[in-house]
Amino acid sequence: MSQAYPQVEMTAVYGFFHYLFKTLFSMFFRGDVAGVENIPREGAFLLAGNHASHLDPPAIGSNVPRQISFFARKTLWKGGVLSWWMDQAGCIPVDRDGGSDVSAIKRVLKTLQEGKALILFPEGTRSKDGSLQPPKSGVGMIACRARVPVVPVRIFDSHQAWGRGGRFTPGVPVSIIYGAPLQVADIDDKTAGKERYQIASERIMAAIAQLERPRVTVI
Repeated sequence: MSQAYPQVEMTAVYGFFHYLFKTLFSMFFRGDVAGVENIPREGAFLLAGNHASHLDPPAIGSNVPRQISFFARKTLWKGGVLSWWMDQAGCIPVDRDGGSDVSAIKRVLKTLQEGKALILFPEGTRSKDGSLQPPKSGVGMIACRARVPVVPVRIFDSHQAWGRGGRFTPGVPVSIIYGAPLQVADIDDKTAGKERYQIASERIMAAIAQLERPRVTVI
């Protein structure tokens, strides 16, 4: 993997937008990014983060030096450039948090079986004020069934840059920290019965909550 230009190992469209989003993030939302060394260099893994803004997927994804797939609600496919980009980037359309969307679950598991990476958001919807919300069970179900490492990631202040009902505000520093990967044994309690997947989601969310804001670099 090229450390300076990881885009050369991505598909053409994804690599172009990866470079573009990373450049725009650095220019307009320049917070600190830490823990990138925790991202597996090869093999399948899940990237699980908190969610407070439309900025979260591109901001988190563009700082990962690998091509990843996105788990997005079907309602986002409304035509136009966004729908085109989501198709090109390998986004997987899903109903709600994916817990009962059989076709989406099959696509997710197939993606991971191919050794690829996937980003998802346990909360299922954007937080209004940036505070962490209770997770949905769907993410825990995918993590338990996929049996791959889960990298927790926390993004700070994206709700101030472009929150729910708020205006787009370039110049707000947005910081990101990627945590150490969680192994299946860390989150999956097979003895929990019907609560198994919810408990797994809560353990993933707890790992996200433990990540501390990285120190903002002032130049």
